[in-house]
Order: sequence, then structure tokens, then C-alpha cells
Amino acid sequence: MEEVYASLVLHASGKPVTVENLTKVLQSAGITPDEGKLKALVAALEGVNIDQLLEQASIAAPAAKVEEKKEEKKEDEGKKAEEASAGLSALFG
Repeated sequence: MEEVYASLVLHASGKPVTVENLTKVLQSAGITPDEGKLKALVAALEGVNIDQLLEQASIAAPAAKVEEKKEEKKEDEGKKAEEASAGLSALFG
């Protein structure tokens, strides 16, 4: 995961995402880089528009929060129903 963060730091600073640059960023943070992971990340990012990916992620995040809130509300309603039925069973044995 640190490798991905390092690539975002490089991208934000306008530097190319290369194995060498990723190594420098990670080492400056006190992390021993795994060259295999770095090579795989650089290969995966080749030809990818990082700005576009970040924009898509920022659009998707609020939608995910809305879905999460809906799920929480359903869970809360389910818990309330369970508690109510448990209380009734205690009354009637």
C-alpha cells in the first residue's frame, strides 16, 4: 500500500512514477522498498491517466457513503425489532 501512496506523492509533485523515484520516496519515509512490487506498480500504471482515476474515485466515494448509511439504517431498524420481540417474549414467557 505504501507503494501506491508513494506513486500518488510523485504524481502530485509532477514527477514521473518510476522505480527509482518510488524507491527514493519510500526510503525517505524509512520504508525498505520491495523492487518487485515497485516494478509491478510501474507496469500497472503505464498509460493510465491518474487524474482521471482520482476524479472517478472522488465521485464514487460519496455514493458509497450514501449506500453505507442506508445499510446502517436497515441494521438499526432490524436491531430495534429484535429488541422489541425479545422484550415481548420476556413478558409472555
